[in-house]
Amino acid sequence: MLRIGIIGTGGIAGAHIAGYLAFPDECAVVALADVVPGKAAERAAEFGLADAVGYDDPLRMIAEARLDLVSIATPPSTHAALAVAALDAGAHVLVEKPMAPSLEECDAMLAAQERSGKLLSVVAQNRFRDDLAALKAVVDSGVIGSVSHVRVDSAWWRGLPYYDLWWRGTWEKEGGGCTLNHAIHHIDLLLWLMGSPTEITAMLANAQHDNSEVEDLSVAVFRYERGLAQLTSSVVHHGEEQEIVVQGEKARISQPWKVAAERSGGGGFPEPGGDPETVAAVEAVVARHEPLQHHGHQGQIGDLLAAIRDGRAPIADGRDGRAAIEVVTAIYKAGIEREFVQLPLRSDDPYYRAGRLVERAPRFYEKQRSLAEAAS
Repeated sequence: MLRIGIIGTGGIAGAHIAGYLAFPDECAVVALADVVPGKAAERAAEFGLADAVGYDDPLRMIAEARLDLVSIATPPSTHAALAVAALDAGAHVLVEKPMAPSLEECDAMLAAQERSGKLLSVVAQNRFRDDLAALKAVVDSGVIGSVSHVRVDSAWWRGLPYYDLWWRGTWEKEGGGCTLNHAIHHIDLLLWLMGSPTEITAMLANAQHDNSEVEDLSVAVFRYERGLAQLTSSVVHHGEEQEIVVQGEKARISQPWKVAAERSGGGGFPEPGGDPETVAAVEAVVARHEPLQHHGHQGQIGDLLAAIRDGRAPIADGRDGRAAIEVVTAIYKAGIEREFVQLPLRSDDPYYRAGRLVERAPRFYEKQRSLAEAAS
């Protein structure tokens, strides 16, 4: 029975707690920690964790609770220090996305994992969705041929009060805006589907949030070996219509699900009726997909528990988390310096280091309101 500790008891902590509770024969949540006095104990009571101890000091919890696995669900600026402490104490770690605000911090976490011999997993819960798993299965199958273009709309909407919480809307504490903290989901999915690009350029803006230093909108273009991808990261899109569209040599697929395939007629123009055989081949791949037993955080937690048991790497590990941060870093560098950024980023690149983004980033607006707790 694995002993679980959770650091940070804000909104997303509930998904972690529920995830662990789905596997009562394998683990038990024995400790929670939060820097707000009394909050961890209140959260334990809320979830009926009668035997869990609440701590006001996360490092004390790591030192005293004899933990096998620690979930970190705190602001991004704290992820690296807490993950390193937990790994060095001999615990496996599941850390919320984004992994950390800088590649330097990501590498410190990976170094701690290496010396500890424990597992490090970064939350990528959308990999544990049937619709997206089916999309990946089609891309991997080769049925649509080589990929020409991918369009990713990470479209969210947040009102002005969203940035009133003390750590949000600042480069120092949040690490960035919607590109880092919202589109990180879709960036992970793009990398999962396509691998890393070779070059990125981007533009950043704050279109609607005048109580935030950080961007609320960015548009980036990625170069792959033959094709291109484009990513819109936003918290200003009404309707939150998120979409991934993959245009292949032989067909187009997307989530929400749609498939279309053209066939060349005379002179290269599309033939009426398209290519029903390719459409049928794509749908056959989707039909063969076996539904996942667990989804979202629960699915990722189940995979991590199995990885610990089986002595294997988890589906979303620390290197996956780092790869997403490398893309975010390249987007910020491209947008701030107004240049094309080559990947991979080298360790001597100024943007590799913790603090460089804070130094160079534009302050779109001065943060005017700062609340200790998010408004309900």
